[in-house]
Amino acid sequence: MLILGIESSCDETGVGIIELSDNGHMEIRADVVASSMEQHARFGGVVPEIASRAHLEAMPQVMKAALEEAGVEKPDAVAATVGPGLAGALLVGASAAKAFASAWGVPFYGVNHLGGHVAVANLEGEELPHSVALLVSGGHTQLLEVEAVGKPMKELGTTLDDAAGEAYDKVSRLLGLGYPGGPVIDKLAAQGEPTIDLPRGLSKAEDLRGPNRHNFSFSGLKTAVARHVEKAEREGATVQVEDLCASFQEAVADVLTAKAVRACQDTGAKVLLLGGGVAANSRLRALAAKRCESAGIELRVPRFKLCTDNGVMIAAVAAQLIHEGAEPSGLACGTDTQLEVEVPLVAAAR
Repeated sequence: MLILGIESSCDETGVGIIELSDNGHMEIRADVVASSMEQHARFGGVVPEIASRAHLEAMPQVMKAALEEAGVEKPDAVAATVGPGLAGALLVGASAAKAFASAWGVPFYGVNHLGGHVAVANLEGEELPHSVALLVSGGHTQLLEVEAVGKPMKELGTTLDDAAGEAYDKVSRLLGLGYPGGPVIDKLAAQGEPTIDLPRGLSKAEDLRGPNRHNFSFSGLKTAVARHVEKAEREGATVQVEDLCASFQEAVADVLTAKAVRACQDTGAKVLLLGGGVAANSRLRALAAKRCESAGIELRVPRFKLCTDNGVMIAAVAAQLIHEGAEPSGLACGTDTQLEVEVPLVAAAR
């Protein structure tokens, strides 16, 4: 059975095709992604209206390329991200998916974007057991307790302000380094030392004892970087950009990994899954590996192409749900920018 997945929650237009065997084994047949990142660069972040227009323009070409890569004329089922994400971007992808499903006469499944990030774990080795997923991108920074792929997840913690990737972009813009901020800050950080004392949000003893034990906050860190730059300018000193990048990156990775390992210990999970674009960060990967090894936790990090937004992850979560007998969502299924993590599949309208 061939399942085609469409991803359009932010600035990537992705179409992936997965072949699902009777025993549940999945094989990637196509993975095509078009990004509108360059169109957002001069604004220093994703502009929703531009993202929506880019999805409209890219969808026909991406769909054609995916079908050609898989060597098929049509799939047996179509799935799409219906939330969470940007309203216009979600609408373009979901509408296209429904149109293709209707034209081909195949069922439509509306699935959770975050469930897709978790589902890619099953494409690379053993099935994901009870685990904690740390999803980190420009739009998300969340700790999720996962029982298994395709099952309702539980949100353990989230950011109270900026997502980690968003903080990278804002600091990069502050330092005049361009957009996106993650890769350039990672590169410069490797040339510096984390010698500047920067705050770790929600990491004080009182935070860890209260409701923010697993939550994140990066706005204070971003402000601290700005204050450091302003102070240097007032004093006529040169900002050591490499050291500042290394210090900022260390603060982000320190908080993310400490809270992720703590969440595993609190839930009894023996596996930590990293996902999202920020999972490509070298310091985050290294520190997560070190802390997981010390705590006796298995760290799983999908290959980078599967960490970022793509259609394969949407096809993967749909394939798991189909294998377990889930019913289609139907063409009346709507999008939801705030779709809860407890909803892996939007049920058919009654």
